[in-house]
Amino acid sequence: MTRYTVIIEKGERNYSAYCPDLPGVVAAGETEEETEALMKEAIEFHLDGLKEENLPIPKPTITIRNVEVAV
Repeated sequence: MTRYTVIIEKGERNYSAYCPDLPGVVAAGETEEETEALMKEAIEFHLDGLKEENLPIPKPTITIRNVEVAV
């Protein structure tokens, strides 16, 4: 198993997501949970395509840290 970082952003009417380690792999859904599930499918689809073409699978390089600040 490989763990990729996915960024999910709330829009006015939906959620959208992207994976910094896999440019062009994106998804959008009505809820955060739906968007996460669609993003997982999109990543798997993309990686399957890379495998079929005998292209290298990018290793994850992005990590996330939450930083607390006083507001």
